[in-house]
Amino acid sequence: MLIVGLTGGVASGKSTVSTVLREEGAYLIDADQIARDLVQPHAPAWRELVKAFGENILQKDGSVHRKKLAAIVFSSPEKRSLLNQLLHPRIKEETERRLRAIGQSDPEAIVVIDAALLIETGAYREVDRLIVVHATEAQQIERLRERGGVEPEEALRIVSAQMPLEEKLKVADMVIRTEGSLEETRRKAREVFRELKRLALQKHRNPCETGPCA
Repeated sequence: MLIVGLTGGVASGKSTVSTVLREEGAYLIDADQIARDLVQPHAPAWRELVKAFGENILQKDGSVHRKKLAAIVFSSPEKRSLLNQLLHPRIKEETERRLRAIGQSDPEAIVVIDAALLIETGAYREVDRLIVVHATEAQQIERLRERGGVEPEEALRIVSAQMPLEEKLKVADMVIRTEGSLEETRRKAREVFRELKRLALQKHRNPCETGPCA
């Protein structure tokens, strides 16, 4: 099994890339979707979230209002750290459970872990290859505005609160730049998948070639 990390900044095009990789045959573990599942109303993580940030982060049906929560955590490094402390151990546990299940059912699988904070949490050290999706800051801001009607100042604050993409590039094994058209991004993602298939076959034949052996 080849384990691939996929990361990038907000609105960098990561979702487009992950969709293509899944279409090409990779298994996808989406950390953001796991986080959504974890904070369903009255789940343990939901209770801790409400205790930490208050009931004003909830919608009428009890679900978490993600925009309100994002506004809080992106305005304060301490609150962002608190959110990560609440969720990331649980996300890691569920990710590892899914990896074990996939490995048992398909030992030759290519598994992509799509997570915004792979590098910040140090989890990137546990994957065979790391893909970083890159867009310019101006593009990230414009895409955020188009995606959710975010004001320019708020979009800049969200982008600035994250690790600079240039820092992420320093530890990347593969880079997919999304400055061009959507079709160009999809083409680059398909090229990367072909390389991943080659690496997966190589690892299956000799597990020690693509990474350290325990």
